[in-house]
Amino acid sequence: MPKILVTGGTGFIGSHTVVELHNAGYEVVIIDDFSNSSHKILKQIEAIIGIVPECVALDLCDESKVNEFAAQHPDVAGVIHFAAFKAVGESVQKPLEYYKNNFYSLINVINAYKRSLSLVFSSSCTVYGQPDVLPVTEFAPTKKAESPYGNTKQIAEEILQETCAVTPSLHVISLRYFNPVGAHSTALIGELPIGVPQNLVPFITQSAIGKRGQITVYGNDYDTADGSAVRDYIHVVDLAKAHVAAIRRLEAKKAESNYEVFNLGTGKGSTVLEIVNAFEQSTGEKLNYAIGPRRNGDVEKVWGDVTKSAEVLGWKAELGVEDMMRSAWNWEKYLKDNPF
Repeated sequence: MPKILVTGGTGFIGSHTVVELHNAGYEVVIIDDFSNSSHKILKQIEAIIGIVPECVALDLCDESKVNEFAAQHPDVAGVIHFAAFKAVGESVQKPLEYYKNNFYSLINVINAYKRSLSLVFSSSCTVYGQPDVLPVTEFAPTKKAESPYGNTKQIAEEILQETCAVTPSLHVISLRYFNPVGAHSTALIGELPIGVPQNLVPFITQSAIGKRGQITVYGNDYDTADGSAVRDYIHVVDLAKAHVAAIRRLEAKKAESNYEVFNLGTGKGSTVLEIVNAFEQSTGEKLNYAIGPRRNGDVEKVWGDVTKSAEVLGWKAELGVEDMMRSAWNWEKYLKDNPF
């Protein structure tokens, strides 16, 4: 089977995608600078799939190093590009770091392989901002981003679309994720934030295990069922399988154009308080939480229309919120006994 390069392949979504690519018969090579992950993830992946995938440690913002890698790996048939800074709140505080890292890395990968490249790009529902109509479809207009992180995804998509328009050898699928959560069923890989988690579910699990203090629910005055913000949460294993489906579509040359976009979610929104309740119900653990003010950069509510992904990409999410919470908790308990 073809060799697939996974940038950021030891990260949360990347590591799960490496596993699913292997399960589908692909050879995988990883690039990661380990700025937001651990070298130990490679051993965890080995425990799941039986082999240690090839991994090269380098900074994708270093153009010469990326070109050197491409020269040494001319047989790469496709790239799944995860490598990026990803925290909404942090991006508000460090916008220049986000723009530099997220753009330079993407541009260097494109230039290194533009002779012939099939690329799956890790995009985000943040490109929609606060949609006028819900559920939001791929045809909805993008709006001014609520955060520098969201803006990097909007501009990256523009870079890809405009480059595809003048580069017939470049074939891209942008996958717009909603909110990935959960962990592998083995509890050997999962979300591993460095420092204080920026996302809801890892903060919930770290609070429940005693590593963090009280959970803050940012806002209870939104126009939603219980006043807390609404998101479309998707299990990371479902998300990983969608990347395999995208690679297969590019490999089979089934794309209608050399730039396509797909939403990846469950098509159902859940409030923050519903997620808190789902965690308590699925694990039996009580959470200590309090209501706080709204957080800069957050939108009120968003969930996706995933019809196109089902009908065109041939992919559909299968795991529910309880599976997400239970697997995330099992991963957190594993970390307590096996610290990284």
